[in-house]
Amino acid sequence: MTPEQTLLLAELKAYRGVDEREEGFRQHIMEHVASTAKWWHRDTLPGHVTASAFVVTPDFEWMLLHHHRKHHRWLQFGGHDNGEQHPAKAVLRELAEESGLQNFSFFGQPIIFDLDIHDIPPLGQQPAHQHLDIRYLFVAPKEQSFRPGLGESNILRWVSVHRANDFLQEEGGNRVCSKLKQIQLARKS
Repeated sequence: MTPEQTLLLAELKAYRGVDEREEGFRQHIMEHVASTAKWWHRDTLPGHVTASAFVVTPDFEWMLLHHHRKHHRWLQFGGHDNGEQHPAKAVLRELAEESGLQNFSFFGQPIIFDLDIHDIPPLGQQPAHQHLDIRYLFVAPKEQSFRPGLGESNILRWVSVHRANDFLQEEGGNRVCSKLKQIQLARKS
């Protein structure tokens, strides 16, 4: 097992999903990372580890989303590992590329915020497959310019955290929004 595999497995073991579904994702991702030499590589089928970034304002009122050019829907930022062999490193690159944000940081340490496994439909030469998504939370000031990554995004938009799942329209997005609302409430009390 490589040092990268060992490190990621330790991070996954330390994480606990908020419900049975997310806990099942964690188990599946751990098994994949432990048993697959190129667990991170986009050509690994039927699935591979990807990384996502949920970006919120420091007050947790707003989330930045982008309308993905290829998938034609609103999504968080993220994508494939291009050889970094760790999702926290890959997500930094993806977030900068897709958003053009200059001022952003992990919320606290770069630790796992959420896990999800979702199906990706076939596109061009790429067959249908799964993304074993490791998700991180980022904080960025709303008052900054951003530019969609060339070929990545149609539009970027700050949306209310309370309405973000109306844009994301998925189970994983709903789970993330619930986690964000809990953090928001805890910070206000």
